[in-house]
Amino acid sequence: MWKRPMTLDVLNQLSKGTMMEHIDIVYTQIGSDFLEATMPVDYRTVQTFGLLHGGASVVLAETLGSVAGYMSTEGDKLVVGIEINANHVRSARQGRVRGVAKAIHLGRSQQVWDIRIYDENDKLCCISRLTTSVLDKKAN
Repeated sequence: MWKRPMTLDVLNQLSKGTMMEHIDIVYTQIGSDFLEATMPVDYRTVQTFGLLHGGASVVLAETLGSVAGYMSTEGDKLVVGIEINANHVRSARQGRVRGVAKAIHLGRSQQVWDIRIYDENDKLCCISRLTTSVLDKKAN
């Protein structure tokens, strides 16, 4: 599935100087058909009532889907999100959440990704679907 060989070290280095570094998204596992990362539930990612902010979950989901999308392409391609939805099914108040991205559809011009976010007890917190566009880097 992966057409661009990446390591966790490379992925985490690419996060330097980005939102991912700011909110401490850390890539933790590259499987044969999935990409995984974690994110803290702390002052950077909670809303007023101390719960994981839905927007932070969406940031984790779009990050995972977009990077996994890029890893599944080859040549001079960019992968960008064009639509995302998220269903927040359980709250998280502490620790780190874990997101797992798996491909639903890998087309030449569009991809669809399923991203599930779990709390530290492996309870599902969020189900997200991301549609990406695969673009020629030279054209942008």
